[in-house]
Amino acid sequence: MSGIAGTGLILGSNSASRKAMLAAAGLTFEAVGADIDERALEAEMQDAEPVEIAQALAAAKAADVSARHPEALVLGSDSLVEVGGRRFDKPTSRENAAEHLRAFSGKTMTLHSAAALARGGQIVWVGSDFARLHVRELSEEFIGAYLDVEWPEVSYCVGVFRIEGPGVQLFEGIVGDQFTVLGMPLLQVLEALRNEGALPA
Repeated sequence: MSGIAGTGLILGSNSASRKAMLAAAGLTFEAVGADIDERALEAEMQDAEPVEIAQALAAAKAADVSARHPEALVLGSDSLVEVGGRRFDKPTSRENAAEHLRAFSGKTMTLHSAAALARGGQIVWVGSDFARLHVRELSEEFIGAYLDVEWPEVSYCVGVFRIEGPGVQLFEGIVGDQFTVLGMPLLQVLEALRNEGALPA
């Protein structure tokens, strides 16, 4: 993908929203999916704070891809949702997605988005941000109609929503950076890329 960034940047993800964010910002990059067991890492860190888990997952993705492409600067990113003290992963089925939406209904969702940069298999930077999303009361009728439209696309999304699509209908208020809500603390990432020489200062 063409842009104003220098060469050699790899996004360690196949996330459509993260690719779209980087492309819209004018970055040149390749996308290479990471091969890590996210659930196993989360299980190992079950007593850690959500932001620490999100950062660890982002770093693990960056390190994994960097080990295979040591010559490149690799960007890893991950998001984690917490509601009422409970962490939620991506839904495993349509019914599981409906269960998540019922659990979110009328509550405040905290979305943690983290990013990490790696070079030569070593992490050189980690950052994170969070947003608070106030979910309105969701009826069963809405949940069913929503999943008719958005499943299975939202199976790849923590929080069961794409804010740039019909997922915006879940919320009555959002406090936080729009890029964080989209899944990556982009302004922090851009600053880190400038510091690493991957973007002109």
